[in-house]
Amino acid sequence: MDKPPFVTTPLLSGVRHGFLGRQGGVSGGIYASLNVGLGSADDPAAVAENRWRAVQAVAPGAVLASLHQIHSVTVVTVDAAVADADRPHADALVTCTPDVALGILTADCAPVLLADIGAGVIGAAHSGWKGALGDIAGATVDAMTALGARREAIVAAIGPCIARASYEVDAGFRDRFICDDAAHDGYFTPGRPGRFQFDIEGFVAMRLANAGVRRIAALGLDTYADEARWFSYRRTTHRGETDYGRQLSVIAL
Repeated sequence: MDKPPFVTTPLLSGVRHGFLGRQGGVSGGIYASLNVGLGSADDPAAVAENRWRAVQAVAPGAVLASLHQIHSVTVVTVDAAVADADRPHADALVTCTPDVALGILTADCAPVLLADIGAGVIGAAHSGWKGALGDIAGATVDAMTALGARREAIVAAIGPCIARASYEVDAGFRDRFICDDAAHDGYFTPGRPGRFQFDIEGFVAMRLANAGVRRIAALGLDTYADEARWFSYRRTTHRGETDYGRQLSVIAL
């Protein structure tokens, strides 16, 4: 069995990490092939195999802790594996325990992996637009500092997510952000009449910087545009498909 491919960044080279895509799994059809989404209608046995393959590719021997993601700003601290049936309702995890792989599922939202390598503290966050607006990134940094991380020592990487060119929104969507802070207008580019293109990756990077993170890698990988590599909720919606796969981002000490 070949290992599923994954993307890494030199910024996180001191910890095991990877942004996995849709390749290297056992699922078929619209889920082909490394679908890790427990909430999908895929064969549960295939999803379980895919999740195991993904974690072992990035962090052999580690145990997975993942979430029932709800587009919140809730962060949980974990120190052991989390059974699939017991996943907390939250959108970020932090730990200082070796061999616990923090896993975030996405299919256009931004996965964020964070580490203070010297302190031995890591984090992983799921940032859709609601989490980005509420500042799940900043909440994750706060939770890491509670475990002994130093803001100025934390490094972060923003993985594959929908890019500005693919992320069309309406004026009401944009207004939510501008009502929060007029400066947020800079993350929206006018498109078709009454429409705008939203830069969620840039917005999340700004949130991280405002939380005190000095070194941030934005990988610039568009989930919507690259069907061969990534699952995309928006692409599935535009096609009228009944469901969609999810990819996993993993970090472990």
